[in-house]
Amino acid sequence: MTVRNRVLILLSAVLALAAVAVASVLHASARADRRDHARPGGPRVTSGTVSLTTPGRMVFRNMAWGPHRDELTTVPASDPSGPRTASGVKCLRFYAASGTGVCLQAVHGAMSDTYRALILDAHLKERDRYDVPGIPSRARVSPTGHFAAWTAFVGGDSYAGTDFSTRAAIVDVRTGRLTPSLEAYRIVKDGRTYRAADVNFWGVTFARDDRTFYATLATQGRTYLVRGDLRRRTVTTLHTNVECPSLSPDGTRIAYKKRVPGLPKDAPWRLYVLDLRSMRETPLAESRSVDDQAVWRDSRTLVYALAGDYGADLYEVPADGTGKPRRISTAAVSPAFPG
Repeated sequence: MTVRNRVLILLSAVLALAAVAVASVLHASARADRRDHARPGGPRVTSGTVSLTTPGRMVFRNMAWGPHRDELTTVPASDPSGPRTASGVKCLRFYAASGTGVCLQAVHGAMSDTYRALILDAHLKERDRYDVPGIPSRARVSPTGHFAAWTAFVGGDSYAGTDFSTRAAIVDVRTGRLTPSLEAYRIVKDGRTYRAADVNFWGVTFARDDRTFYATLATQGRTYLVRGDLRRRTVTTLHTNVECPSLSPDGTRIAYKKRVPGLPKDAPWRLYVLDLRSMRETPLAESRSVDDQAVWRDSRTLVYALAGDYGADLYEVPADGTGKPRRISTAAVSPAFPG
């Protein structure tokens, strides 16, 4: 083959690769443009004022395609499928209580994305911000609004191999004191201090006393419900096979997802409620696999997300095992009832 032919082949290959790259960019641009236009039949969303102290409201991340996609949005809690008011503040994960919000965001860079946690006041104004070391997964605020927590998926831990591990952080929003990882806390397991390289935490939920919290601890292939003490900086195991706990408003029950033997590996969870006094488990009426940290709408009802046409829809189910699940809102995720 002559030099001229080699040059022509090289040029042809470069042009082909350039054409593929241009096509990919145009396709991505067209898809992004479609996402910015509301679809017929979708929820009605308009700009307006969103407050974290207005009684009787639900605040959540809007996932409907259109100019307000991913923004924090509010509706009456009594009409969760009604018209939405969008705030202009975008979050991947969100939660709020007592006038404090935590918003986990992506910061888009030229080569890769980074992530951060914003602490918001009642009017969604930024009070503080913290770096998040990986992809946001869970977010919670204490009932008093004094503490916030978030969980992120991270890579690079030697024990994890090619899998992701997690980091759960807690911050006192009054002082700004941050605990970047609950792995700094002393673990008490079976009455003894426990140490292991593969420890992971996720899914923090707070009690009203500004001291007690609950979370999931994973180690040696098992998960545990742990009760944490913010003052003593300890966590103590309470129950096995508990993930993404959510404490009831009266502090007596934990809603969580449980791995049930015999279910598919890609859909292994069922929703349960654990009575913290008797340690009795109650399976809920939702028969689908729920990969979410459920929210207590009130003392009787749980709200959670399942996959939907726009990414996720919100459902509710009674917390006592009776009734049946009901979809309450489409194209929505990360609900909070902060007012």
